[in-house]
Amino acid sequence: MKKLNTTLIYVLSSISLVCCICLGLGILLALPSYLIANKKLKEAELNPEEYDAEDINAMGKAKTFALIALGINGVYFLYSLYGLATTDWDTFMLEFEEKMQQYQQ
Repeated sequence: MKKLNTTLIYVLSSISLVCCICLGLGILLALPSYLIANKKLKEAELNPEEYDAEDINAMGKAKTFALIALGINGVYFLYSLYGLATTDWDTFMLEFEEKMQQYQQ
């Protein structure tokens, strides 16, 4: 019997949730974790006699977790893009320069 190792999917998905606060860049980890889980599940569905049913069930749960992490990161990434697109850069730069002057004094 072949083993389906879910550790990599859980680790990548968990780290992606932590990286979510960096402009949603956790999507770079969440997407591969989902794709890996999806690929492993398809392999198991093609040859179910080679895999344990518990491992297939565990990989399904890992895929769901990866999909949730991907969704959260995707929404936060789109929110970040919207925030950057609607920012008034002149006002932002003036406020930034004022804060830097306050910090230097």
